[in-house]
Amino acid sequence: MQNNYASRTRASQSACLIIATLFFLTGCNTAPPKDAFQLSPTSLADRQMQSRRFDSLDEKLILSSSVSVLQDLGYALDVSNADLGVLTASKALDATNAGQIAAMVLLVALGSGPSPIDKDQKIRVTLVVNNSLEMKGASVVRITMNRIIWNTHGQITRAETLNEPELYQAFFEKLSKATFLEAHEV
Repeated sequence: MQNNYASRTRASQSACLIIATLFFLTGCNTAPPKDAFQLSPTSLADRQMQSRRFDSLDEKLILSSSVSVLQDLGYALDVSNADLGVLTASKALDATNAGQIAAMVLLVALGSGPSPIDKDQKIRVTLVVNNSLEMKGASVVRITMNRIIWNTHGQITRAETLNEPELYQAFFEKLSKATFLEAHEV
């Protein structure tokens, strides 16, 4: 009789485990948001800001020049694949903000405990070189810049794409000069 009771208990436990697993797996299966693959209203303008055409099909020259420019700007090369025309680079910077420090000091003075403030940030650059579809014999370079900021507790407080046109203009000016110098072996 005890053997029969034990086998029914095991069967009940197994059934409960299977049902719980099915509920768990069903709960994990969510559809992506309907706008997941919708372009933002600014995506065309962003792409234009992030892209420049160069009158050269020599992707290796453009990638080499890009590496030189990024290293001159303090970036470390993370990944490079000349066959695909892709590279990523990053650099770590201090993210300390005087306003956050002042607010934290004020809160501590008023009796609150210290709050986490922004501490470190990493700027990541991704660069892709493709043949131009619009102009034969030309290449298009697209660069995107992203920033991740961590606070004093090691938590990510912000992850964002940098969309300041001045950053992209300055990079492409330096890249134009670098490709000219490398092409003419100066």
